[in-house]
Formats: sequence, C-alpha cells, structure tokens
Amino acid sequence: MSNHILQHIESGILKLQLNRPEKKNALTHAMYATLAHALNSANSDSSIRAIYLTGTKDIFTAGNDISDFASNPPKGKEASVIQFLTSLAKLTKPLIVAANGPAVGVGTTLMLHSDFVILGTETYLQMPFVSLGLCPEAASSYLLPLHVGYPKTAEWLLLGNRFTAQEAKEARLINEVLPADQYQKRALEIATQISELPTAAVAASRALIKSHHHSAVLNTIDSECEIFYERLNSPEAKEAFSAFFQKRKPDFQQFNEQ
Repeated sequence: MSNHILQHIESGILKLQLNRPEKKNALTHAMYATLAHALNSANSDSSIRAIYLTGTKDIFTAGNDISDFASNPPKGKEASVIQFLTSLAKLTKPLIVAANGPAVGVGTTLMLHSDFVILGTETYLQMPFVSLGLCPEAASSYLLPLHVGYPKTAEWLLLGNRFTAQEAKEARLINEVLPADQYQKRALEIATQISELPTAAVAASRALIKSHHHSAVLNTIDSECEIFYERLNSPEAKEAFSAFFQKRKPDFQQFNEQ
C-alpha cells in the first residue's frame, strides 16, 4: 500500500487523497495499486455509501510518474494502472472528485468515470498522450466524444491542448467551478448528500444510468491497453521520454524520414 494515498472513512464516505505534493501528486505503480484496492474494497463494503477523491489543495495530479513508468513499464492486464482503470469502470458507489491545479492525463480521464466533479478555479486539464507517443486511456477515446462531442475530443486528445476548469464546465465535462477555498467543501457536501439518500435506490439508479455504455467502456479499456503497451515500446514514445528527461523538444520528424 502506498503512503502517498491517504484513506479515511467518515459518516459513510470513503475519503481518498493523493498526497505526494513534492512530485505534483504524480502517480506511481504503488499509488495505482492502492487506489484500485480501495475502490474494489468499497464495492463490497456496505458501510461506504459514497467516495470522495481529491488531491492536495493546489495540486490534483500531474499524471503518471514518467520516471516510474520508464524504469518499470506496465505489462498485461494485471498491471496496477490497468487494475485502477478497471476498478473505476466497475465502481458501484458514487464517486465525487474535487480537483484544483494540474489535472493531467489520468487526472482528467478519471473524471469521465465520476458522478460529480467539482474543480477549483486554478485547475488546468490536459491529456497529452499523443505528444508522448502514446494513445488515450481510461476509455477516454469512447467516453470523451459522448461527453463533449468530436471537435473538442480532437482538440483535447489529438492536439493535447491544455484547457481550463471553466472550459471543462462549458463543454459539460464537469459540474461546478469554485474558488480554491470552496471546491473541496462543496464536493464533500455532495458526497454527504449522496450518503444520506437510500443506498439501494442510489445504486440501482446509478447502475441504470451507466448500463447503456458499461460493456463498451470495459472493451475500450482493453483495446486502449493493448495499443498503449505497443506505443510504450515505439520509437516515438522512446524519443518523447528521452526528450522529457533531457528537457528538450522531441524530434518526431526523424521517423517520417525512414
């Protein structure tokens, strides 16, 4: 279990906090494993009626820890990151996300599986998979067009453009945008409200809402996973990672000349 994930159950709410601010809450294999275990355990714990996920006040997550992934690339469906993504798709309890500051990569795509997302005004979101020589994950290639349509999907997934909390709200990706001293409080208010509703009725309603796309989401996660692993070993990804560590602009044109 990672000590960079704080866990606490209070009044029927499982509170999860990414707590690695010195690395901008970048996610490691160990952190993914802890999150996956927490979500899977919550499914079978009748005392948990809602899940609240947040980062530190000014940082949600910078996405994957590139050093951790480069030194130990994930392999197969048993990889902790895939276990986490699958646990999101199979979650039976309402998930409320509160984020501020960077929400990069999976920091954005996990919102597609959330029931409520409250962002601080300082949030910026980004899915820079293509610029890293990779491909979308977390079923974002399927879910994002459903949420925001193709034009924004192309802008955010293909170009990897950074966008603001307000843009996310206008595109109907998230629920609310509030100042940094209010967004976590508001998300907890929603979690509390959910936890006080009839548990079985909430579960049944949530399952009905998500049932139309459940199989497609799981299948897309599997498909993305296969391509993602192929891309990890591609010359483009290796060049992107090398450029990242060397703090230079990657040169992808060299592969077009071969």
